Amino acid sequence: MNLLKDSFGRKFPYIRLSITDVCNFKCGYCLPNGYQIDKSDNRTFLNINEIERLTKALSELGVCKIRLTGGEPTVRKDFFDVLKVIKKHSGIKKTVITTNGYHLDKKAQKIKESGLDGINISIDSLDRETFKYITGHDRLPEILEGIKKLQELNFKNIKINAVLLKGVNDKEEDFKKWAEFIKTNEVDFRYIELMQTGDNLDYFNRYHVPSSKFVNYLNERNWIFQTFGKDAGPSKNYINTNYKGKFGVIAPYSKDFCKSCNRLRITAKGDLRLCLFGNTGINIRHLMQKDDQTEELKDLILKQLNFKKESHYLELGETGLTKNLSTTGG
Repeated sequence: MNLLKDSFGRKFPYIRLSITDVCNFKCGYCLPNGYQIDKSDNRTFLNINEIERLTKALSELGVCKIRLTGGEPTVRKDFFDVLKVIKKHSGIKKTVITTNGYHLDKKAQKIKESGLDGINISIDSLDRETFKYITGHDRLPEILEGIKKLQELNFKNIKINAVLLKGVNDKEEDFKKWAEFIKTNEVDFRYIELMQTGDNLDYFNRYHVPSSKFVNYLNERNWIFQTFGKDAGPSKNYINTNYKGKFGVIAPYSKDFCKSCNRLRITAKGDLRLCLFGNTGINIRHLMQKDDQTEELKDLILKQLNFKKESHYLELGETGLTKNLSTTGG
């Protein structure tokens, strides 16, 4: 039974938990200068015992899906231990991750053995030079090899995300490359519309392109819109019987985007965020220190839901507490 419900009747079976702010890529839309330590905040990232207590409490509140994010979650030396603890002790049915795919070819076997239920990989272009330009790393071949290895190991639920960027990866030939890729690969590919954050206004103005550009491409080619599942993310998905994979679009500026919100966020330092772009968030870490604090922790999370607003106000240029996406797990 899901106890997490806000004053607008929305339920929250899905939590995005960041386990580190650190990222080893330099994507222009997130960390163009690479990861910089925030010297104004000397708190450490949540440790494995805190994560175990937190996820157990979330499970008791009815959360059935957790997504581990970062930064880049796999840079944590204890990443696979964290996974094991959640899988074995939390009671949460589905654990998935979002990753940039760094060394995915070397990690594929371990990922399969970990029992992970799904993986989202950020690949902003299938063109090697464009990929390098966006991320600051020439790693596309190793990531594609990692996907191939996961498929050979019969790993299911592989998704790929790309941020749609004007003049960089939004040409029809880019769309066609992805169409060719998902024709033969059972992979969901989704374009995410570029979002304005606290420190990227110039970048946003230069590269933002409405997601409707890709939607129009799909509509012209008879892709069929598919409905949501209960713990689904915000992607609107499209299917075509001639393709093994699916296409999707995440359009945060679209009308009624927030009506289907079903997830809350917890940062790597233990702050509960009710919205990626909201102004409200409190630290709940002090209630993850002992096993006998579980009821208090659950109570605090439930009370915070009263403060969740009906909508983000991105379209008005309000970006809330989100300075960049690495701090809240995107």
